[in-house]
Amino acid sequence: MKIGVPIEIKNNENRVGMTPSGVFELTKRNHEVYVQKNAGFNSGFLDEDYEGAGATILDTIEEVYDIAEMIVKVKEPIEQEYSLIKPDQVVFTYFHFASSEPLTHAMIKSKAICIAYETVEEADGTLPLLIPMSEVAGRMSIQQGAKYLEKPIMGRGILLGGVPGVPPAKVLILGAGVVGYQAAKMAAGLGASVYILDINMKALRYVSDSMPNNVVSEFSSEYNIRKHIKDADLIIGGVLIKGAKAPKLITKDMLKEMRPGTVMVDVAVDQGGCFETTRPTTHQDPTYIIDDVVHYSVANMPGAVPYTSTMALTNVTLPYVIKLANQGWEAACENTPSLAKGLNIVKGEIVYKEIAEAFDLEFAEA
Repeated sequence: MKIGVPIEIKNNENRVGMTPSGVFELTKRNHEVYVQKNAGFNSGFLDEDYEGAGATILDTIEEVYDIAEMIVKVKEPIEQEYSLIKPDQVVFTYFHFASSEPLTHAMIKSKAICIAYETVEEADGTLPLLIPMSEVAGRMSIQQGAKYLEKPIMGRGILLGGVPGVPPAKVLILGAGVVGYQAAKMAAGLGASVYILDINMKALRYVSDSMPNNVVSEFSSEYNIRKHIKDADLIIGGVLIKGAKAPKLITKDMLKEMRPGTVMVDVAVDQGGCFETTRPTTHQDPTYIIDDVVHYSVANMPGAVPYTSTMALTNVTLPYVIKLANQGWEAACENTPSLAKGLNIVKGEIVYKEIAEAFDLEFAEA
């Protein structure tokens, strides 16, 4: 198979879809890999590293899309890429279709095979290609939240962990999944007072059993959320519904109940966000303020730490890439049920129910 790895052209996206190690694993199986010039530079991988692993370096993104039977990348194609995607071409990446109707329609029109990292699902319900980026984003949410609590950036002017004689910040985390758990772990390690809410009692029991005493688990309800936001300094949104839009757990009217300078970090922004006032931002312009509440909703948080993120992502995507290359997408999905769950749009038809429901479009069984 001919596999293409283009440069990520989304704003401040520094990751790359494949490392030289991944290229080596494919070329030794007699596949051809075409990498766009400087695609790996911001993640710390040079063109000569890729060439040494057997890749061919191409100058332009157009050349990569034109020659490749399968595109392996990180983020969803943006408007400049829509016309480059060909019928029957496999595109393996994060799509997050439910948060973008224009992208959905563009990929339907392309007649490509769109396999989404975020909906590849194991039999036990885990999402193996989403977990590592959720781990990165969960940890980063505290790192970024702590920074934006500083007064020069219009935060409350509070140190997350406090100091002797001064209480620490209160961190409210919505969701005890991978993002929430990793956020709680980081916040607790910095000495914050942490409250983590979820409706999944199994997840809350795990938090309670494994976290230190400065982490309190509590059942999530609108009443409890409204109670905690009144004195929370940092609020993390980490709620995920597989393949669907995130629920709006904090509404605009709730902002008036918060203290000025409260910081909200919405890690669920890729799925539409779990705050009503969320809109996607970039690393270049990451925050905005509504009702004196600082909103941070960068849609590709892990892109700020591209070496760590690229390594973590490609560790889990490569085995699937090899299966797709060796077997072709149809056989690979037939033989690997978890990969079949990644099929979102196939040759112009939506085959993932939640995407069709998000935009009231026609659904076709895969």
